[in-house]
Amino acid sequence: MTAAQLPLTVHKFAMCFSSTPRGARLARRLCGTRLDAWGIPYDSDAHDVVSLITAELCANAVRHGHVAGRDFHVLLTADPATGTVRIEVSDTRGERVPHIPTAPPDGGGGRGLLLVEALADRWGCSPRATGGPGKTIWAECAADYAASRDLIT
Repeated sequence: MTAAQLPLTVHKFAMCFSSTPRGARLARRLCGTRLDAWGIPYDSDAHDVVSLITAELCANAVRHGHVAGRDFHVLLTADPATGTVRIEVSDTRGERVPHIPTAPPDGGGGRGLLLVEALADRWGCSPRATGGPGKTIWAECAADYAASRDLIT
């Protein structure tokens, strides 16, 4: 590293949200704001992809991982050095593990994980590491950062 280069900062945003549609919308909006502040601007492909994946994972946490009186947790990590963003959404329903439907879904729902599968570079499910019982659904995406990325904290 030369004297003119600043080290790249790994950015993290973590928050609990109410397990409601309103909580899912708030999570998506706050994650979008953070991405923009970290150098992944609104209306960029990377911002749109990460926002859509965040929205789908949060909606699934509300719809399929809801336990009365329990929140869901979001951890968003952006690493400019590797050019990746990782989205983790944890809920308290460990017995309801996600799967990709084998046939096209009927009706208006059931396409969320198909979108995640198509848009994320990698995704998966693991037991919830902290905060009690449940599972964490995670996805990783490549992201192009703005030129000023290492100046933003």
